[in-house]
Amino acid sequence: MTRAVDRVYAHIRDAIVDGRYAPGARLGEVEIAELTRTSRTPVREALRQLEMEGLVEVLPHRGARVYTWTADDLEEIYDLRMTLEAMAAERATGRIRPAELDRMDELCVLMESATADNPDLDRLAALNDEFHAIVRSAAASARLVSMLGAVIALPLVMRTFHRYTPTDLARSHAHHRDLVAALRAGDPVWAGSVMRAHVRAAKSVLLQALAADEAAQGGPVTVPSDTAV
Repeated sequence: MTRAVDRVYAHIRDAIVDGRYAPGARLGEVEIAELTRTSRTPVREALRQLEMEGLVEVLPHRGARVYTWTADDLEEIYDLRMTLEAMAAERATGRIRPAELDRMDELCVLMESATADNPDLDRLAALNDEFHAIVRSAAASARLVSMLGAVIALPLVMRTFHRYTPTDLARSHAHHRDLVAALRAGDPVWAGSVMRAHVRAAKSVLLQALAADEAAQGGPVTVPSDTAV
């Protein structure tokens, strides 16, 4: 049973993260059971797990659906991420190894190349994930890494680069360079400040995108799931 639940859980979660199950989409137990070749019991258990994580909401007499993200969710999640990422950067100062800093320098070059001429935003996102993972690992705090993992795995934090303008991307690249410089200098205050500005800028991009979407549609809209710094 556990293996079946894990398989169904992974199927639903991956589909939510990559947008196959859009915000508000109904998650029918029968349909998912057929897709995953299992019974409804593992599907029901997987949906309960996803509800606890905030990715799914189960409505009485209406079944389950993908949670719809709002501007308030965006504010809360990015403020939490800003605090945790800054703490990780501060802790990483003095702990990060020279080889890790060298790799971060390489990643800066690769990320800048990924946005030159014909931008490859999926590659940029993967490189960015590695860059930030180095900082989190160097922070040497299992609890902090666990808390951050729960936040950055949310669909709302995924694929933010798809909403970035060229100016936004240039600013993000500059933040990355500044962060490496702060870590090399062994200055935790500087490193934390750069990371706060970095995540705050990402939040601003998404809030502006949401406001533009609302203006275009003539009313409130939800934050799309295909939206990390």
